[in-house]
Amino acid sequence: MAHDVKSQLTHLIRQALASVAPAAADLPIHLERPRDPTHGDFATNLAMQLAKALKKNPREIANQLLAELPVSVLVAKAEVAGAGFINFTLDPRAKLGVVRAVLAEGESFGRSTLGGWQKVQVEFVSANPTGPLHVGHGRGAAYGASLSSLLSFAGWDVTREYYVNDAGRQMDILGLSTWLRYLEQYGVAVPFPPNGYQGDYVRAMAEQLQHAHGDKYLRPATAVLADMPGLPEAERSDDAAKQQRELHLDALIARAKELLGADWDYVHQHALTEQLADGRDDLEQFGVHFDVWFSEKALFDTGLVARCVDLLEQKGHLYLQNGARWFKSTAFGDEKDRVVQRENGLYTYFASDIAYHLNKFERGFDKIINIWGADHHGYIPRVSGAVKALNLDADKLQVALVQFAVLYRNGQKASMSTRSGEFVTLRELRGEVGNDACRFFYALRKSDQHLDFDLDLAKSQTNENPVYYIQYAHARICSVLNQWSGAQLGDLAALAESDLARLDHPRELAIANQLAQFREVIENAARDLAPHLIAFYLKDLAGEFHGWYNAERMLVDDPALRDARVALALAVRQVIRNGLAILGVSCPESM
Repeated sequence: MAHDVKSQLTHLIRQALASVAPAAADLPIHLERPRDPTHGDFATNLAMQLAKALKKNPREIANQLLAELPVSVLVAKAEVAGAGFINFTLDPRAKLGVVRAVLAEGESFGRSTLGGWQKVQVEFVSANPTGPLHVGHGRGAAYGASLSSLLSFAGWDVTREYYVNDAGRQMDILGLSTWLRYLEQYGVAVPFPPNGYQGDYVRAMAEQLQHAHGDKYLRPATAVLADMPGLPEAERSDDAAKQQRELHLDALIARAKELLGADWDYVHQHALTEQLADGRDDLEQFGVHFDVWFSEKALFDTGLVARCVDLLEQKGHLYLQNGARWFKSTAFGDEKDRVVQRENGLYTYFASDIAYHLNKFERGFDKIINIWGADHHGYIPRVSGAVKALNLDADKLQVALVQFAVLYRNGQKASMSTRSGEFVTLRELRGEVGNDACRFFYALRKSDQHLDFDLDLAKSQTNENPVYYIQYAHARICSVLNQWSGAQLGDLAALAESDLARLDHPRELAIANQLAQFREVIENAARDLAPHLIAFYLKDLAGEFHGWYNAERMLVDDPALRDARVALALAVRQVIRNGLAILGVSCPESM
């Protein structure tokens, strides 16, 4: 593209390289932006790369390259620096060309073909539908949604997917918890297990059952508790006590299935449907959308789990011990082998996870990205090992970890335990600070870094609040455009023809330089699965704009200068819009 000065400069250097070292004409040319602006706009270490092959001093080679560099209006100055770097300072007119490009391309500015339209699946959130989404899930949702938008913007064909764990023990616990609360409505005294789900949402589902079906699911306490293993003292927290509580819980689940018979499926499905619908609604309101909701149960119903385990056995990766089938996970770098089928014939969660990954590969994705909580770090080698054991290309699989977000309200840390019901929901957080602050603050740190979510800052209307700071820059530009005389004529398109050479202030050139980096930021962020780089970039761009706005008058009496400044401001507005759209943040026109 005409405004892509980095590509043009690379082409000029390659011409010089072909003259100085024809045998190395295809050598990759690395152009970096120096941290110190006095070192120019770009720098290359090409001469140092050539030194060994040419058996010359890098500075000597650098001078030869400069002598062969074609003359171009692009370059105002090129000089050798340090041990052999070549620093390039661009002509101001070349820097300002990006303004026309932004105005011409609009919402497509910054888009890249880096991904080559490869099919990539991004699986994220995938929280057990056992209760409302909490603040921790929110970070994974914001990261996954932003990353998906980023990859799409950078040229990948993205499928956003949520894996619904609808076949496991956690759903049984939720079904049981709902039924026990239902029994409470009728005064049936069954002690509620301490490791059941205890939030108010469980009581709400129990009330729905009662209103819809009356006493249909009522059973006497004596039948529920007959021969039930006891519970340890409440204050005990040792491993034996924990195991005893889990055995008690499993016995209650088995009893519920026995007493309810076919009705158990209805109670179980009611709890699943309610919580899944609640989570889907919450995510939609958060601006997080999925193309596929994939059911774990479907893996069993289609026989894929059984086929997958049999495949591993055929390939010699399983062994039998104590009646259970084990995957030789240690052969692939895991710390211990893992059970895929228990002695009672039931498959483990790990078995269905292997089958799910086999399904992903069979759907033909070129790249598979799993976004998991950081507590799943140890799960990576066993899943990767299973993929290798099935003779699939493990390099296609990438796992991005998301650290838990810790919420602080008035300096107090909030608890987020799902089982106890003492958690802060994503819906509550959104209600308190708004979607924009949620999405931006979640994206403001690298996903695998710890995040303290400061509510007081997120709600503040000050320059210290980064999302407010960026949105305020957008609103300021909207205000300038409303006051600009051409706005009444709907003549924004004419701004692209303004005399940009009038923009000779260092702040204006710095803004143009910042705009020109947008595509580079997009591509770097996409390569590193790092949407936080977009947030950093937008904060810097807003800072450049606010500094210029506070120092200079936009709507001056000189029509040519006025239109040039408005054109630059309009380009800034467009890039802010493009960047915030990736992060799922709105762009208010007034604040």
